[in-house]
Amino acid sequence: MRRRDLLRHGALLPLTAVPLLRPLTLAAADAPAGSGATPGTVFDGSTVRALARELAAKPYQAPSSKLPDSLAKLDYDEYREIRFDAARSLWRGKGLPFEVQLFHRGFLYPDRVELYEVAGGRAEAIRYSADMFDFGKLPRPGDDDLGFAGFRIHAPLNRPDYFDEVCAFLGASYFRAVAKGQGYGLSARGLAIKTGDPGGEEFPVFRAFWLERPQPRTSSMVVHALLDGPSAAGAFRFTIRPGEETVFDVESAIYPRVDIAQIGLAPLTSMFYFGPSSRAGIDDYRPGVHDSEGLQMWTGWSEQLWRPLTNPADLQISTFSDINPRGFGMMQRRRDFAAYQDLESRFEKRPSLWVETIGDAGEGAVHLIEIPTKREIHDNIVAFWRPAQKLNAKSEYVFNYRLHWCADHKPGNDLAQIVETRSGAGSEEKTRLFVIDFAGDKLKSLPQDVKPSAEVKADKGKIANVVAQPNDQIGGWRVSFELAPGGEATVEMRAQLLAGDAAVSEAWVYRWTR
Repeated sequence: MRRRDLLRHGALLPLTAVPLLRPLTLAAADAPAGSGATPGTVFDGSTVRALARELAAKPYQAPSSKLPDSLAKLDYDEYREIRFDAARSLWRGKGLPFEVQLFHRGFLYPDRVELYEVAGGRAEAIRYSADMFDFGKLPRPGDDDLGFAGFRIHAPLNRPDYFDEVCAFLGASYFRAVAKGQGYGLSARGLAIKTGDPGGEEFPVFRAFWLERPQPRTSSMVVHALLDGPSAAGAFRFTIRPGEETVFDVESAIYPRVDIAQIGLAPLTSMFYFGPSSRAGIDDYRPGVHDSEGLQMWTGWSEQLWRPLTNPADLQISTFSDINPRGFGMMQRRRDFAAYQDLESRFEKRPSLWVETIGDAGEGAVHLIEIPTKREIHDNIVAFWRPAQKLNAKSEYVFNYRLHWCADHKPGNDLAQIVETRSGAGSEEKTRLFVIDFAGDKLKSLPQDVKPSAEVKADKGKIANVVAQPNDQIGGWRVSFELAPGGEATVEMRAQLLAGDAAVSEAWVYRWTR
């Protein structure tokens, strides 16, 4: 089962350059049950919040997942046979800057998602028809109202005469996007609950979306979403701006049905199979295979941290306590083909995703969960913000943030960044050598008589042979050192370049495990 491939490839239901035909037909009959809206109903900024609040006051009922066996039992290749007719795209031929295509239910996506168009302050349901889709070799369904699994948004991202796929909402509360010149990689989610818990994770779902019809010559589009799950309901408003960076302004309101301690806000989901510092037991011709290579953080104390990702032998959970963090993200920093050597997957084109917090997030921690995987098709990395205080039932919690889908995201200063982490056998038995490369404007701007020094610390074991030297191959500096862990099973390490007492680089933080 290749769920990762299904989420990753925009070519699943490919667009072709077809002549402009009729636009998607909007429903004029009653909306499907359970969605909380009827055709032509008044819609404003408070509508979805009111629906979420009302939903949270009632016992949870799972969305409809009933499908004919011909759709419910599809495999990956069969599901790919179902292609949306691009000529039926919402707003096709209207001279608007965005278009929307729809996903059919089936395979891993049986849940029905209600879709609405909002225009002139009123919401109308988008009516399902099997005629919207080409089913390839599969039998065409009858005239039943099977509904949709999700949608994707297209806009002239890479060139003005073609509507590229910009983002997609498909599966539970997952969504993903690309910036100019990129291909799909990691995903974001609306909400994470009990991630990494031995009792199992809860996956809330987006049950309904309201798509605001964009105005001509605008650069943004607004999507509203109603989230629901056993523990909570929620309302989301996404303002989406494609470009060199594709930016989502996210306004969320969460309404717990029960007290929730294990909440994950602004959750990110990615894949790390192996890289230069973490490839034990992997026999592969490629130097690296990952959608993201590190977790980047900018703390409330203006400290910048970089944690290289690993594919651990056992489940690994790390927490980084903070108060009012500036942001965090899963980053893909290596942008050269030579770092991956994969002509098909093109990992160098995968987006980084930076979460910029808006307002005070309070006290809490960034959580990083690394799950062992033996195959690159699995999303095994999760990161999110968890408040220190639990979310109480029958309350409202607002969390606003901005998502930057980008190549890289540098905080508001010019500290040098870590561009590579490597590890190998040390000079003595049972020691490990670590080599870290730093590059950035801060190092280039140092006076000639100032040479940075390396500060390396470990909570256990012993650090030896610390060396800081120029690396003219990257126009930066290299730090190397050896770790003698002794009998320890895990060692937490930290390394940073300093000029005197002042930091000139972000801090490298790493967990060595036996």
